Amino acid sequence: MNSLRPARAADGALAALKSEIRERSEEFQSLRHIPIDMVRKLQAAGLYRAFVPKRFGGDALSPADFCRLVEEISWADASTGWVASFGVSATYLAALPAETYATIYGGDPNTVFAGSMFPPQPAKRMPGGLEVSGRWPWGSGVMGASLVGAGIRLEGESSPLPRTAIMPRDKIIVDDTWHAIGLRATGSHDIVVDRVIVPEEWTFIRGGKPQQDDTIFRYPAMALAAQVLAVVALGTARAALDWLKDNALARASITGAPSPGARPYVQTDFAKAEGLLLGARAAFYDAIENGWLQMETAGEVDRDTQIRLRHVASKAAQDGAEAARIAFVLGGSDAMMAGHPLGRFMVDAACVAQHAFVNTGTWQSAGAALFGQPTPPGYI
Repeated sequence: MNSLRPARAADGALAALKSEIRERSEEFQSLRHIPIDMVRKLQAAGLYRAFVPKRFGGDALSPADFCRLVEEISWADASTGWVASFGVSATYLAALPAETYATIYGGDPNTVFAGSMFPPQPAKRMPGGLEVSGRWPWGSGVMGASLVGAGIRLEGESSPLPRTAIMPRDKIIVDDTWHAIGLRATGSHDIVVDRVIVPEEWTFIRGGKPQQDDTIFRYPAMALAAQVLAVVALGTARAALDWLKDNALARASITGAPSPGARPYVQTDFAKAEGLLLGARAAFYDAIENGWLQMETAGEVDRDTQIRLRHVASKAAQDGAEAARIAFVLGGSDAMMAGHPLGRFMVDAACVAQHAFVNTGTWQSAGAALFGQPTPPGYI
């Protein structure tokens, strides 16, 4: 990954981890999830304790540092980067009561959380807590999680944002439903729960007010949630362009034509894709670093910057997907073959850009915000 600044200085362990992920990506594709031994290696690399406060044994990284780390992992394999991005959970779980948060991360700062918020299922109050039942699709990363969240709704609760109930992994059932062509190894199976009693202090409003005052917990939570997913597309697009560059000059044409790297149209479109990716990446990190500077100096992010944080996340995802698509086209007929790296890069990046936090519809949300018009709940 030649053009990325290392997520951490002199991190040979990260380079070794990326190499192993690359070597095992076919295994992950076959499993359709990231195996537990690799989850343990992501834990050891700090992906899940990145945002955990140091008082609980975490690393307390900045948003930009975490995104760079996820981007590096995504260069090696998009699905692994996607699962690793859920280290962000330590920020939105700060909406839990402080005592519950301390129980989770004080017990294990490397706790792996996964879950699915939608559609929220009705829950009812019972002795001991809330009785939760239902089915939730899109449970990315659930195969390696120790805690699992599910979106619920309580009668009489007026919040436009979903309440989430947290349960131990052994209290839920994973229904093997994930048969996807992109982000195939994320293990995004259905989560099934049957009458599990969840203490109310183990529930929280997704995107709700944090119950602790650390700087990272006051950074816009929904913007950060979009950023850590969008950066997967940046890493995947970088992988596609790196692969194309490394192979184009070495590959001979069966027709006797010049090698791809010597063809003017390949040179032109490759430069366009590089420019698209470089611009998206520069805007992405500039906005995040500006937002973090505001948090550190003023204690909050102003509204214009909040809009920008969401806007550049959409741009990163969409432009990353387009850069990967261009790389696929430049790969020629070889890229059409099943299992070709450029095909996987293209589809994985396209699937990142389909997520509700960064999909095409979020351009409209950004535009509405820029005009001072109403936006969907939680957008800013």
